[in-house]
Amino acid sequence: MASLAELAAGASATDAPVPTSTFTSTFTSTSTSTSIGSSAAASDEAAALEKECTATFEAVIKLEEVETKTGTEEESVIYTQRAKLFIFGETMLDVGTGNKTWRERGVGSVQLLKHNEFGKIRILMRQEKTLKIIVNHVIDPRIVLEPNSGSDRSWVWSAFDFADGEELKETIFAMRFGNSEKAEEFKVEFLAAQKVMEAEMGGADGGSQEAGDELAGALEGAKVEGGAEEEVEAEAEAEKPKEEAPAATE
Repeated sequence: MASLAELAAGASATDAPVPTSTFTSTFTSTSTSTSIGSSAAASDEAAALEKECTATFEAVIKLEEVETKTGTEEESVIYTQRAKLFIFGETMLDVGTGNKTWRERGVGSVQLLKHNEFGKIRILMRQEKTLKIIVNHVIDPRIVLEPNSGSDRSWVWSAFDFADGEELKETIFAMRFGNSEKAEEFKVEFLAAQKVMEAEMGGADGGSQEAGDELAGALEGAKVEGGAEEEVEAEAEAEKPKEEAPAATE
């Protein structure tokens, strides 16, 4: 029969704890296997999604590319500057009443364009964003740029304008620039263009006398005398500005 000491020794050996290193190794191995399996599954899923997104769709209505013409393809820009334009005339509410006031026509880049073949120069200006034409007339040598009363950065003149594309309309303009330097630069370029047009209308530079006479007749009377606050020589002497052009503001 076994003694009490031997029984105690057997029980101690049976209840001995499992080594910690063995448990940690087993857990780490299991966790690593699980992470690798999850990453592989995610990669397979992403690859499957990429394969599914290769479908192409065609538009129900196909629009053909259309070439847009601005009307200046045969002209060269010899001057451009940003400015604000005003015109002196009747508003929609005053049509037929004879009441005329200064009103803003838009802000944009004013350009002097010279025709590559005929050498004629015109002034063109479009509103920003809308690109609506607000000035479009030939640089007639008889047009006189007058300084606006009280401002050294704006000019007033009159010309037969074709901005609406329907008919020539005698219009009084006031153009204001960012500073006096830009206004003076515009005047220099405008006067230079007038000299070129004077030569063209006189039959020089390959232009014909007949063409010059026709242009002169079409622009007869496009002249401002004494600024916006004085009488304008136009078709009817009754057309006189009632107020000055808008004063320059910062």
